[in-house]
Amino acid sequence: MSPTAPSHPQLPRPWLQHYEVGVPHDFTPSTLTLPQMLERSAQRYPDRVATGFLGANTTYRELWQSAQKLALALQKMGVKPGDRVSVMLPNCPQFVTAFFGTLLAGAVVVNTSPLYVADELRHQLNDSGSETLIMLDTFYSRYAEIQDSVPVKRVIVTGIQDALPFPKNLLYPIKARREGTWVDVPASAHVLQYARLLKFQSPTPAPAPREPGDLALLQYTGGTTGTPKGAMLSHLNLMANAEQGRVWMTDLKDGQEVTLAAIPFFHVYGMTVAMNLSIMTGATMALVPNARDIKMVLSQIEASGATLFPGVPTLYNAINNHPDTAKHDLTSIRACISGSAPLLLETARKFREITGGANLVEGYGLTEASPITHTNPIFGQQREGSIGLPMPGVDSIVVGEDGEIVPVGEVGELWVAGPNIMLGYWQRPDATAETLREAYGKTWLLTGDMATMDEDGYFSIVDRKKDLILVGGHNVYPREVDEVLNAHPAVLEAAAVGLPDEYRGESVHAVVHLKPGMKATEAEIIAYCRQHLSAYKAPRSVEFRDEELPKTAAMKILRRQLAQEARETQTRQPGA
Repeated sequence: MSPTAPSHPQLPRPWLQHYEVGVPHDFTPSTLTLPQMLERSAQRYPDRVATGFLGANTTYRELWQSAQKLALALQKMGVKPGDRVSVMLPNCPQFVTAFFGTLLAGAVVVNTSPLYVADELRHQLNDSGSETLIMLDTFYSRYAEIQDSVPVKRVIVTGIQDALPFPKNLLYPIKARREGTWVDVPASAHVLQYARLLKFQSPTPAPAPREPGDLALLQYTGGTTGTPKGAMLSHLNLMANAEQGRVWMTDLKDGQEVTLAAIPFFHVYGMTVAMNLSIMTGATMALVPNARDIKMVLSQIEASGATLFPGVPTLYNAINNHPDTAKHDLTSIRACISGSAPLLLETARKFREITGGANLVEGYGLTEASPITHTNPIFGQQREGSIGLPMPGVDSIVVGEDGEIVPVGEVGELWVAGPNIMLGYWQRPDATAETLREAYGKTWLLTGDMATMDEDGYFSIVDRKKDLILVGGHNVYPREVDEVLNAHPAVLEAAAVGLPDEYRGESVHAVVHLKPGMKATEAEIIAYCRQHLSAYKAPRSVEFRDEELPKTAAMKILRRQLAQEARETQTRQPGA
């Protein structure tokens, strides 16, 4: 592709004519920072419940005060504006406090997946340069494995009990010990207790003014290359995307909605749609710490009267097929935007049926875009198999190999531009230059996805990022899996590919060629990968080949050929 595309007098925006009534054609993001957004909601809705969690309710006034207290505690510890603070928490009130408290202190949040194993945690802490880690006590053992090889100076530990009301907060540790899930965190000068920190702070932090364009978040992603790197998202980027979601959902009632917050906040989609959009509109967040617990998801929908339910196809599909679904009233749900993976038509149809007509529509986005760029209209024309229309303020084009916009209906690479597009990759100017490009008078994010646009401005993805495997809404980059596979002492060469999976969308399949004279079983390979990768990244099946893997003339493994052959084998198997 050429380094730059030619100038263009006026980019067409055929999608505007299909916006619903009330959705603005022009969009200008506000100048608020994220903490200012929380402060505004605390002033508007002080006594409204902000978070509901296992029977404990936190009002917006209380949430704002907690964020202020944590900000002051961080500043007293020496956290300075621009410092990185890693947050490794599930969906719980402490996540929201940690996120906004860090920003209020002037620091940068580094979202850290609780699914990370020690190796992955080490990479992210080192790459981000995080000197502060806020984490759930349950995950402490993973940090302990790598604490001597990371720059962390202080660890703030919290537990589920810290968010529970009396007497549950006293009973929870007893229950956890009985079930064998309790973790004793060793006393240490650099390990601090979250609850104690907040208890003795005043809710008046020293001012740490930030500008909308300042860095707010490092969100790690494989991008289009597979090497984990931090997408730099500013306050402006994240505020703009939440505001874009707000104007897109024309029937939102400020101060009245209830969001079922099951999709993880540490995932950029959950953070923007389930957390930031909820806080922006004064919605109550009904928190679910583990979205895989479908019984809890169902109970929370019914108990909270959830009206909004952002999620991923795997979650909706699990609800559709769970034996307890029919026992629960899900009719309060009014609107859902599905992201992170393609939404199957049957999944959407069945979910609408069991909820009595909830509008479940497919959207599209990338971490580098904060993340949403496209979605189908909530109440307007929805086109099956389409990711919908660009959001207000987003420009979108389909570009050929020559850098020119291709004709309507033809396939090319999807490029997007707008106020929600990242600043670049953390300390990776090379990767930034490959992904952001100046053309047509704008800065474009090159998605790496092949797409088409029809004459009305509806976009469809033809092929996902090269070689990307989408497991239950999570991006799995084969190169990362390859590295672990090839580190196994019995493996000569190996490659990971995606296989269709009815439940997850795709699952990871490993094709392995062993060293001469060496032996290994499928179970051994899978267990080895699970030691070094999050469970969803590890292969669920392994194929052993006696001959070397097929390669190009340049000795590059023909991954797509392997994937095709594996899928053909899967299709021929009984019951497939």
